[in-house]
Amino acid sequence: MATTDVNSLPEGGLLLDVREDDEWAAGHAPTAKHIPMSEFVARKDELGTPEGPVYVICRAGSRSAQVAQYLDQNGVRAVNVTGGMQAWEAAGKAVVTDSGAAGTVI
Repeated sequence: MATTDVNSLPEGGLLLDVREDDEWAAGHAPTAKHIPMSEFVARKDELGTPEGPVYVICRAGSRSAQVAQYLDQNGVRAVNVTGGMQAWEAAGKAVVTDSGAAGTVI
């Protein structure tokens, strides 16, 4: 499975956040798409047909690795974002709530 870190994510890439609803509500990357891991199999069609790889992120990298592996096994190029949202926040990248206010990673 391919991996990358938060500082190497391409501009405009599809970032998929697979954390649960409470984690997402506390704070997420501004451009991320949210499908919780617990609902992923039922909702995977919401990804459509991505033009490039799907960059999968969670809190630290474990859940996203599982979802990335699932995507790879089902014909979708996926890249696990190592360090997850904890690394994202530590790198000084924006973390927002749905209202656009400053968020936090839990």
